Amino acid sequence: MINSKTPTDSRNDRLFRKLTLFAVITVYLLIAAGGIVRSTGSGMGCPDWPKCFGSWVPPTEAYQLPSNYKELYGAKLKGEVEFNVVKTWTEYVNRLLGVFTGILIFGTLLASVPYLRTHKSNLFYASLAAFILVGIQGWLGSKVVSTELHPLMVTLHMVVAIVIVFILIYTLIRSYPPRTNTFKNKKFLLVKQLIVLSIVLSFGQVMLGTQVREAMDGAISMLGYDARSQWIEQLGLPFYIHRSFSLVVLGVNTLLVYQIWNERKRSRLRRYLIQGVIVVILLEIFSGIVMAYFSVPAFAQPIHLTLAIVMLGTQYSLWLESTDILSAEKKQMVGTA
Repeated sequence: MINSKTPTDSRNDRLFRKLTLFAVITVYLLIAAGGIVRSTGSGMGCPDWPKCFGSWVPPTEAYQLPSNYKELYGAKLKGEVEFNVVKTWTEYVNRLLGVFTGILIFGTLLASVPYLRTHKSNLFYASLAAFILVGIQGWLGSKVVSTELHPLMVTLHMVVAIVIVFILIYTLIRSYPPRTNTFKNKKFLLVKQLIVLSIVLSFGQVMLGTQVREAMDGAISMLGYDARSQWIEQLGLPFYIHRSFSLVVLGVNTLLVYQIWNERKRSRLRRYLIQGVIVVILLEIFSGIVMAYFSVPAFAQPIHLTLAIVMLGTQYSLWLESTDILSAEKKQMVGTA
């Protein structure tokens, strides 16, 4: 594990790392919240944006709404015009978490300003990119609502969330001094290539998952939320491709785990990350089995989605850590030449 404090740490370094770590965790929570919104059909719980039923704080009872709210919002709610307080507040809490995430990432941007005139200026620009993307993510959120959950907008919304996670992980790991280690170069380069391949395949699996989700949305619109046991039957080819491709992802990651596990010298961070890959993949497969064979329970969908993004983040952290090691070793070789 990365030491929380190094000899050259300043107070700002420690603050920046804490804020960035909290931002990563919050983004993952936001992704999970988005999964809960979709799995419970709460995406239109607030039919307008940025307000909810025309108010900054949504109602808790139908009588608090305008008397003609069914006429005002009936088209967007597609006939489900009876006020549902659970769906409304599920979506509203998701939005609040999004605002909190934006504030936290803005805090990391402010904490990165001192790096602007140092050799760590990349941390400022990465933090700035994350903050800009959070703004874009908020705009995409409004489009998701205004387009009434159009599949393309929902998918794009998720992709941007993944990019934000990657940027924040980059800033967190790069805020620490490079770590050195001793490896046989050919084997280490092979491991790095396996990491890249695992990221590509895992991202492809996530994109296939969005196709399954779109097919499931079609099944939901046709059968309703009370017919969960019949959803899987309606998914067709995307579901079977997604399920079969998981074996490819598992195979490549198993090979990656084997190669890193047999390294003679590996950092504590590297050991924790590869253990994380193992645990997350097993949990991801288990949650997929639960969804496929137990009528797609609502709790399993956000877990399945969040685990997929956690897996991508862990694999990306491994890649960054590998790049750090190679960079440090090259500098060491130049220094001794």
